[in-house]
Amino acid sequence: MASYDQALFWCITLLLTIGLVMVYSSSIAMAEVDKDTGFHSNYFLIRHAIFLIVGIVGAFIAFAISTKTWQKYSSTLFLIGMILLLMVLIPGVGREVNGSRRWLSLVVINLQPSELMKLFVVLYAADYTVRKAISMTGSFMQSVTKVLFPMFMVMALVGALLLLEPDFGAFAVITAIAMGALFLGGFNWKLFAGLFMFLGVAFVGLVVSSPYRMQRVLGFLDPWKDPYGKGYQLSHSLIAFGRGEWSGVGLGASVEKLSYLPEAHTDFLMAIIAEEFGFIGVAIVILLFAFLIFRSFMIGVQAAKLERHWQALAAQGVGIWMGVQSFINIGVNMGLMPTKGLTLPLLSFGGSGIVANLIALGVLMRIDYENRQLIRGHRA
Repeated sequence: MASYDQALFWCITLLLTIGLVMVYSSSIAMAEVDKDTGFHSNYFLIRHAIFLIVGIVGAFIAFAISTKTWQKYSSTLFLIGMILLLMVLIPGVGREVNGSRRWLSLVVINLQPSELMKLFVVLYAADYTVRKAISMTGSFMQSVTKVLFPMFMVMALVGALLLLEPDFGAFAVITAIAMGALFLGGFNWKLFAGLFMFLGVAFVGLVVSSPYRMQRVLGFLDPWKDPYGKGYQLSHSLIAFGRGEWSGVGLGASVEKLSYLPEAHTDFLMAIIAEEFGFIGVAIVILLFAFLIFRSFMIGVQAAKLERHWQALAAQGVGIWMGVQSFINIGVNMGLMPTKGLTLPLLSFGGSGIVANLIALGVLMRIDYENRQLIRGHRA
């Protein structure tokens, strides 16, 4: 048995390689005509490569840290994440782009705290669930007052900070991670079903109460009704998918990336993959994500068998994060869901997202490594 999961390693490497190539392909035309890039065609390629290097270094550092240390400081990291989310909302501190205040300017780069918060929620939710394991098997009132209510209040606070930015997509992903940790940790399924229904009603209420979100939903339902307004981005994404057909028009031959499809190198990268590589390219990317998520859950199952409960939940939390975010992003690109402003993990351009994804995968690989060490009879 190898000391690490080689198949998972190569899956991640393939996704990162595809992302690097497609970020360059989807951004080259825009970079050549944008004064903010200095009219350099390789502007986004260079920056994405730098973010990849930083993320890979971060992943190796995360892998070198024992999972016991990650668990020990999970609450501290979660608190740091809350502070960063709060700082974003302070005028003069947080940076506003396209009407959203989601970034902290670090002179050279912009930090997006919501991306780091996804990682911190994975670690914290796993730790919280392990600590509340006894209460989860208790009476109805004990499950509600000692498990559900405290988690609900914490997530409500995080959600409030994210919605003030606004970043509805990140809120959806973080909620899924927290709920997933409780469910996998053995939370009462009847209470969980009730919570799921309540959250569904709450999400609908959030959409109805906000004209901004309501417009996005209406545009998603019928993008051709207003193809030059609310439905512009989605209609061009669907055109890209249609042009790709089975095998695509070829690498670099996309028309939609020629300033027709906004955010082609970030939120709508999958549309360019579909146009240039067709159904085959999209299927390969989806299969790679499916394998990544499958391995995350299998690593969690192995950890649970070894009675490493925090490690099990943390590994599966990473799988939930990657699964939910990639599902939403691909769904948005295909017109199956309203626009959320979420990038495609490991592929889309974006410094904070790539770095947070790779650190999380470094933790996942560490959990797998320790599992293998224990199976061999060594100390983790």
